[in-house]
Amino acid sequence: MLHTLVVGIGRSGRDLHLPVVHRLREGGAGGALFADSVPMGYDALPLPVLDVPAGLEIVPTLAAAAALRDPARTVVHLCTPPTARVPLLHELAALGYRRLLVEKPLGADTETVAELRRARDAYGLDVAVVGPWLHSSLTERLATLVGSGRLGALRRVTVHQRKPRLGRTLRNSSHPSAFDVEPPHSVGVALRLAGGGRVTAAEWSDATDGRRVAPRMGSAGLTLRHDSGVITTIDCDLVAPVRERSILLEFDAGTALGHYPVSGDDPYAQLRVTPLGMTAEHEIFHDQAMDACLLHAYRAFADGADLVADFELQAHVVELLEQAKRRAERGEPAGAAAGPGKDGLHAS
Repeated sequence: MLHTLVVGIGRSGRDLHLPVVHRLREGGAGGALFADSVPMGYDALPLPVLDVPAGLEIVPTLAAAAALRDPARTVVHLCTPPTARVPLLHELAALGYRRLLVEKPLGADTETVAELRRARDAYGLDVAVVGPWLHSSLTERLATLVGSGRLGALRRVTVHQRKPRLGRTLRNSSHPSAFDVEPPHSVGVALRLAGGGRVTAAEWSDATDGRRVAPRMGSAGLTLRHDSGVITTIDCDLVAPVRERSILLEFDAGTALGHYPVSGDDPYAQLRVTPLGMTAEHEIFHDQAMDACLLHAYRAFADGADLVADFELQAHVVELLEQAKRRAERGEPAGAAAGPGKDGLHAS
């Protein structure tokens, strides 16, 4: 059975990872995966007493955590910003921790990912990456639909990720850009549905309330041309007045429009499949993707499963996001590659 150590008690660790761990432990979904011990938490910044979540044992140092629970039987949830992970990974490995669950994106850039890969191999670590959309019931249905060929060949994928978080961004801009917030989810799904590819255009904007500015944190858009010929367009807006997480798949003989849950308050997804010239088929179903993602990771850790393929998919996500950032910096609009009558191709 496995203990839990959450490193980084910010929104991700406190509000996403910890509640899911408690649900899995208490609801029986994890079976004998979870030890009876209280999850531990560590943060480099002192936490006010009122900010300490219930059901979490705060430790003053990582060494103190290693003294309390056997590192060899502990899963570390690395929930720090992507720019601050490499030194922590070395420290954790030196203390004997071998199972790490890393918050998305895997790294801020490909250089960081390469350093993580070298450390993983040098210490013999098992590294899983948080990718809830890849474990979503909606994504599973879409992948099945693509694989079945029922609607013919997949031609285009369009994703809208709209999330009102201006206040949070202006209070604490811990991400380098909007590309590091929502697009890691959708790029991973695009790779699963349509295979590898490259970025052909990208753009970003600042977040501002008229007085304060968070550079590159307002919106992010990118266009992918997959090796299969499929074109994916992703539009992320972090100053939107409404929430939306939608994905549209266009096939030769129909469409599939999916909506991921926009929050944990209502964990239901929807899918509307419309074969050409036929009536749409509409489904609403339970979709707690974060629960499925963490459960999958703990099972993989317990079984000693090979996590290299998952790591490399997430590494490709970081590579594509890095390409997008370079193009956005040069001012190459994402929409230019996806207009009516265009094939979505730009020179590299």
